[in-house]
Amino acid sequence: MKLDAVKWGGVLLIILGLMAGSAWAAWAWQANTYGQQLATKEVAHQTMLTNLANANAALVLNEQGKRLALEQWLAASDQAHYRALTDEKTKQARLRDRLATADLRLSVQLAGTAANGCDGMQATTSPGGVVHAGPRVELDPAHAQRIIGITGDGDEGLTALAACQAYVRAVGGDRPRQAPP
Repeated sequence: MKLDAVKWGGVLLIILGLMAGSAWAAWAWQANTYGQQLATKEVAHQTMLTNLANANAALVLNEQGKRLALEQWLAASDQAHYRALTDEKTKQARLRDRLATADLRLSVQLAGTAANGCDGMQATTSPGGVVHAGPRVELDPAHAQRIIGITGDGDEGLTALAACQAYVRAVGGDRPRQAPP
């Protein structure tokens, strides 16, 4: 019996050894397969990250290009606005100088009804002109200067408004206006 026990003990040991060896082989095979799957997933993940980074870089470059174009447009717009403003100021200064030197006089037309009593129609023209208008009165040069100053301020305001509208159109993409609800 002792021989049978030793015999069965040896067989049992061989079986246990084979089981341990097959378990180790299965574990090694699974580890290798799992490692390959992880490596494949890592490569796919890295490729996806690279593609996302490239797409993001392209978007950043596109936005930088748009920003540069907008900055250039704004600089050109500011320059054009400044040129228009200085031109208007120069015209106003020349007009004020002409008024001050009496080279130019501002006049207003008087109401025609009070002048001749016939609803503003003049019966004949004056000997020095062919205009069928009522009599005119020259303004005092100081008043004319103030009027020119007021119109100059208005011209500057209109120039600034035009520049603002051009900026809003450029930035807003010139979208059509929507009616209020």
